[in-house]
Amino acid sequence: MESEKRPEDVVTVDVQVAKDLLQKGQLYLDVRTVEEYNKGHVENALNVPYMFLTPEGRVKNPDFLAQVTSILKKEDHVVVACNSGGRGHRACIDLRNAGYEHVKNMGGGYSAWVDSGFAGDKPAEELKIACKFRG
Repeated sequence: MESEKRPEDVVTVDVQVAKDLLQKGQLYLDVRTVEEYNKGHVENALNVPYMFLTPEGRVKNPDFLAQVTSILKKEDHVVVACNSGGRGHRACIDLRNAGYEHVKNMGGGYSAWVDSGFAGDKPAEELKIACKFRG
């Protein structure tokens, strides 16, 4: 099919650009497993696992697109991320093929977010202020 999106059709942004997009109101779709998400995530993140861990290994969530469609509109602007970038990239391809034109993959995923000093659950600025008050 000529209209199928290819991996090179996915826009990947670094964590600083992703953070700026989120501050401008874009949505954050975390495609990690529920277990990964529960260990820490970006504030206001929406969680729809792209894959599940099974005894046989990782398997793609057969309901991924249906679950995303239930919480996101095709015209929404969305930053997609997993733990290191791979699942997020594949999720972006599937989303683009399903008609989501405004999706971007966050390069490096949540690991890069944490490594950049951006906290999960709260913006870094709020944490800095909280630390000042603790003295």
